[in-house]
Amino acid sequence: MEESKKSLSGVLPIVHLPFTDEDQIDETCLRRELDWAFQQGANGCGTGMVSEIQRLTGKERKQLANLIPEIADGRGLVFASVGAESTKQAVTWAKDAENAGNDALMAIPPTLSSLSEQALLDYFEALAESTQLPLIVQDASSYVGQQIPLRVLTTLLEKFGAQKILFKPEADPLGPNLSALREATSGEARIFEGSGGIMLLDSYRRGIAGTMPGMDLLDGIVATWKALEQGEEDKAYEIHFPICSMISMQMQAGLDGFIAIEKHLMVKRGIFENTRRRLPYKWTPDEETLDEVDRVFDRLLKKLDEQKSCKS
Repeated sequence: MEESKKSLSGVLPIVHLPFTDEDQIDETCLRRELDWAFQQGANGCGTGMVSEIQRLTGKERKQLANLIPEIADGRGLVFASVGAESTKQAVTWAKDAENAGNDALMAIPPTLSSLSEQALLDYFEALAESTQLPLIVQDASSYVGQQIPLRVLTTLLEKFGAQKILFKPEADPLGPNLSALREATSGEARIFEGSGGIMLLDSYRRGIAGTMPGMDLLDGIVATWKALEQGEEDKAYEIHFPICSMISMQMQAGLDGFIAIEKHLMVKRGIFENTRRRLPYKWTPDEETLDEVDRVFDRLLKKLDEQKSCKS
């Protein structure tokens, strides 16, 4: 495997997907989003649950798998979400992503069936064997799908190795599950923190290789990550607290909550033209929720400006 494929690490945000008023992928906004992300210091990017990947057509998934590497243009590593309800679907999207120039894959297990350990192994093994790309095994069961048993994760790592199999564990409780995976693999597992970054400080101390937050709070996440890497703990806490407050409001409504509030913030930043989401969804934030999000968001921006002023 090429060396460039081995360096997934740091802050790797999940792309939010902008739509036009005609409900098509808005390529102009997408380009603006990725340009902004790399300007903020993202080490790469990829698609995931908050990309509304499960609500896209097969044609759109292929379109996105081609668009993002083209827009990134070597500025960072790119991974594509390929999880599906059947192994055939997942393998097809994995091969499409490899052919399109993505650097890695990420996959959740099927969500419609409660699968046995062996069925989960068969699914992920087929995905791992279908391409030359690293595979990030995502357990998104805190908001979608079923939890992946620890034995499945350790078996995959033993069979394919740490350069091929990576992990994004988001099953509750987040911190203890992360540590359980670390201990079960003697620290060999390369683990990425998710859930918007709400557990970033705790997860960092547990030995993560990086974080995969949404785009909406990326400047704050990058600043927090850099502070942690530089041993500036007080600075990390000061930046992270307003981030946690906003993510807690997202988490109250599960995946719909993440997507709705994240898109609200992307519009507030001037990156998205609208907050359009793919139908159907069951939750829309009320004005009081958005007012509180705005108040906390302003505090985050003020704190980031203060930190920049201190450096200059």
